Parts: sequence; structure tokens; C-alpha cells
Amino acid sequence: MDLIVYNAMLNGDRVTIYVHDGVIQKIEPCGELPSGAFDAKGKKVFASFLDVHTHTREPGYTHKETIATALKAAVHGGFSGIMCMANTKPVNDSVLVTRYMLEKAKEAYPHGPYLYPIGATTIGLEGKEMSDMKALRKAGCVAFSNDGSAVNSSAMLRNCMEYAYGVGALIIEHCEDPTFERIRPINEGVMSSLLGVQGDPDISESIHVARAILLSDYLQIPIHLAHISSHRSVQLIEDAKKRGSLITAETCPHYLFLDDTITEGYNTLAKVNPPLRTAKDREALRDAIRSGVIDMLATDHAPHTMYEKEQPLDLAPFGISGLDTALSLTWELVKEGVIEESDIYRLWCVAPHSRFNLPYTTFEEGSPADFFLFDPDITWELTPENMHSLGKNTPFIGRTMHGKVTAHWIQGVQVI
Repeated sequence: MDLIVYNAMLNGDRVTIYVHDGVIQKIEPCGELPSGAFDAKGKKVFASFLDVHTHTREPGYTHKETIATALKAAVHGGFSGIMCMANTKPVNDSVLVTRYMLEKAKEAYPHGPYLYPIGATTIGLEGKEMSDMKALRKAGCVAFSNDGSAVNSSAMLRNCMEYAYGVGALIIEHCEDPTFERIRPINEGVMSSLLGVQGDPDISESIHVARAILLSDYLQIPIHLAHISSHRSVQLIEDAKKRGSLITAETCPHYLFLDDTITEGYNTLAKVNPPLRTAKDREALRDAIRSGVIDMLATDHAPHTMYEKEQPLDLAPFGISGLDTALSLTWELVKEGVIEESDIYRLWCVAPHSRFNLPYTTFEEGSPADFFLFDPDITWELTPENMHSLGKNTPFIGRTMHGKVTAHWIQGVQVI
């Protein structure tokens, strides 16, 4: 065996995991310590996660994040793979950009974590002309999205859905009606009124959620809905799934912990798109991940420099850095009784990998040896200094976190 991990807690049982040639050979109940084994000392073992919504910023914005630093944050956060959005500079609407991203990832981490490019749905993310999805798919793109800019034309979105499906990929739709001004920095409601700023209404999202559902149902083509933030959207998704719709949806940890009251004082670290909504929306999203109405979690990792975030609210960029905090926040949901420990595997591993047809660990013979050890008893305070991402822009700075990754293997190779 190339690797033996002894005394790991898997689904409540103490086990020994045997690995050879990058795959799991067998798992058996814990006995005596085998020679040369890695002693997990009773720590929990989880299958590695996939983040279906990451902004790596490279090429073009390496002062915010690089592919190497994003992957470093990912692997320390329990992720063996990140799906990277196309709003780079230049936009990932060409084979050259796709290849560049893959080469930079391989250069930084030859054995993983993996970078999975998401190609632009339309050229330049402008919503006017479809990208060459066939060429992008062949170059390595696993999905297509205009994230950050909704495809305004329903006819164009239909054409893109059909073409993407034809090349074996899905559209990840950013649901936002652009006729509501995008400069609105926070949710429309009591807090926007108190701060005296224009707010973004939750119907801006739900109108486009309804459109995506109708197109998917009409075409009988699946579509994935990004960063769901409102209770109205949850209701639409739940109703659609009861009818057998082919849609899937994600939400992010910040929508499960925060609401728009945190924007009091013009807090730019809490400025994200879509914006943090109300406590009612937060609770609806918590119910939705527990019930499966929302299929998976994603970080929407959007790193920025602190000097950019220190601008006035209307000028500061949208986005929260999320790879460093996602696992600990998810564990907090378990501690609060919002979800079960087993739901972590569903929300961060099974659902995302399955939806985008990517391999993952089942802890069965022959499955990839991509897994990590997690110590839930480690308590730590989130500071800019202990974040691995270049982006320190998160409203969770100063929060007490619970649990950390202590070791991580990808293809049976220890990467931390």
C-alpha cells in the first residue's frame, strides 16, 4: 500500500483506510496500528469537497488573488477542486485563457487540488453573442456561466442552454434582473432606508429564477442556479422540484449566517452580490439546505484587496472571501442542529460532483483517494493573518471558528 490512514472516524466508526495508486483499496474496522501507517488519532475523515463557484481572479487581477493562492486556500479548507468563474481579464471566453488557467493550476499543485474552468456563456460576458462552447468544452471547461452579469435576453439564454447541453455541459445562471440598477449595494428594506441608500429588491433575483425554471421545464434541459439568497426564490425552486423540474440550486455560507443588519454603519465587508437579505430569508435558506430544496453549498469566493473594500459603500466592490471559512461555518450549522453531520457530505461533495459529472470519494473500493482529516475540537479566531487566500475581505473576521483540516490527501498524496 502507498498509504494507510489508521484510526480515522468515518460515519461514527473507527476505521483504517488503505490506498494504492491513488485509489482506495479497502476500509476495515480499526485494529492494531499497521507498520508505516499515518495515525489519525480519532479525527473525523471527510471526502474532499468541490466548490462549484469560485473567483480565482487570474488572469488579470492577481493583486486580489492568484490561482496558486486560491488553490492553497481551497486545500486548507477541505476542497480538492474548485470550479472557477469566467470573469477574469481577459474573460475566459477563449481556449487560450482556459489553457492558461489549467497550466497555472498544474504548475502550483501537480497532484491537486484541481481547477475546473467555467467558460463564459457569452463573449465578454456581454450577453450578445454566444461563446464557442464546443471549443471551450474540449479545452477543459466543465460548465458555462455569465456570473456577475445575467444573460438579459431570454432567447439568448435559451440558445445557450441548448448549445451547452449539446456539448455535454450545463449553464450556471446568475439570477438578477439587470433592469433593477446593479449599483444598489445592499438589500432593499428597512436597513437600506435607515442608511439612505438605494436597495436591491429580492424580486430582482426571483424574477430570473422563475425565468430559468420556465426555460428548463419547457426545454427539458437542466440548469443550475447560482448563489440563491431569498425566500421567494426558495419557494419557486421548491414548487418547481415538486413538479419534477430538472433545476438545481446552490447557496453560500454567508447567506446562512448573516442578514442585512450587518451592513449597518455602511459595512463594505458585507457588500456582496446578491446582497445579504433579511432574517426571514436566512431562515428560509437554512430550511432549504436541510430539506434538499437547495441542493448544495458553494462559497462564491470573491477576493478583493482591503484598500478596495475601504472605499465608500457605493464604490467598494461586491464580494466576500469564502474558501478559508466555509468548512468551519458548515460545522457550526451542525453544532446548532440546522443540519446533520452526514449532510456535509451531501452538500459539499455528492451533490456538486454529481451535478457536474466529476469524480469523488465514496470510500468504496476503487474510488479516488481524495479525503481530509478534520478536528472539530480546535477553536480558533479568524484573522487576516491566518487566512490562506490573498483576499481578507470577509465580515467573519474576529469570529471564533470551530474545527480545522489537519491533513489532506488528493490521489493518495498528502498535500497538507
